[in-house]
Amino acid sequence: MNRIYLIIATILLLVIAQPRVARAAEIKPAWQLDWDKTLEAAKKEGKIVAGVPASAELRKSLEENFIKRFPGIEIEVTTARGPTNASKIAAEHAAGVRYYDVLISGSLTPLSLLNAGILDAIEPLFILPEVKDAKRWYGGHVWSDTAKRFLYSFQAYQSENLWYNTQLMKPEEFRSFDDLLNPKWQGKIGILDPRSAGGGTSTWAFLYKTKGEEFLKKLAGQELFLTREQRLLGESLAKGRFAMTIGLTYYTLAPFIKANQPIKPLPEPKEGSYTSSGSGALSVVRNSTHPNATKVFINWLLSKEGQELYGKAMGQATRRLDVETKWLAEFGTRASKDFLSVEENQKRENSSEEVLTQLWPKAIKLANELLK
Repeated sequence: MNRIYLIIATILLLVIAQPRVARAAEIKPAWQLDWDKTLEAAKKEGKIVAGVPASAELRKSLEENFIKRFPGIEIEVTTARGPTNASKIAAEHAAGVRYYDVLISGSLTPLSLLNAGILDAIEPLFILPEVKDAKRWYGGHVWSDTAKRFLYSFQAYQSENLWYNTQLMKPEEFRSFDDLLNPKWQGKIGILDPRSAGGGTSTWAFLYKTKGEEFLKKLAGQELFLTREQRLLGESLAKGRFAMTIGLTYYTLAPFIKANQPIKPLPEPKEGSYTSSGSGALSVVRNSTHPNATKVFINWLLSKEGQELYGKAMGQATRRLDVETKWLAEFGTRASKDFLSVEENQKRENSSEEVLTQLWPKAIKLANELLK
């Protein structure tokens, strides 16, 4: 009889425990189940191939930290200028080859890939709540492309791009872009050539937007010194060949600044300065070889950890609200989230598809006409 009672009691315990086991399985949220499944599939693929900006520090940071975070998933990083990586992706795609999975670059670079139908939508790849939640990001989720699907912009910041020689100029002599037209500065302004991609083009396009054609015609009459050589322009400023330069950033001038040369950034003009996404445009190659590893990489890159590492390696500012960026001010960079409203940043942005395809061509065409 006792044995029968024991059997019945055991059965009852199993019946009672079964819902608890089922509930324990149900406690795991849907995103976690999706993430676990994706990780397992990514390890079977074993690899992710990413084209990134030409930075040895960024390459080292990505390789060391990604493999540490996700053992079993190799990351192959190709560092090169954006157009170089994009050209390889386009050529391979035309040949039916699928080697690259992800491209990180400036927002102008992937537009050719987008127009060729080579890119895939990004938001469906978001899995982690900290990535999917728009409230974690300054301005919510921001896209560089007009379709708001293919080019995810994870950075927004302003760089010092107007510098002066303290022995030749006083900061109070510059309060507005109009001060660039002062006859005193004729032949004393160096500019990174706006006819080729770079900081010179960005600044010239912003001047076109804010001041108009007539202003740029007058500026061109200031006998500007044009060059595509950033080092030459920086050295000329340090030696007093120019009173000011347009288009250079801190990283070009850092060696001269550290050597105590008389170089400082000009105060922000009353018209403001443009903001950029820098090398923070993320795109995904359609029908890539490693779709699950791609998902893992993207979710890690856009996580707090990934954005901290990327920002430190590149000296550029993320839009993530939980990542500290004020330290970048020491290096001539201010995160938009630290000093601008979302609306003001939108007015100043200089890297969306609309700006790059409609405003920039007009500005560059004018530069070709005015600058010889």
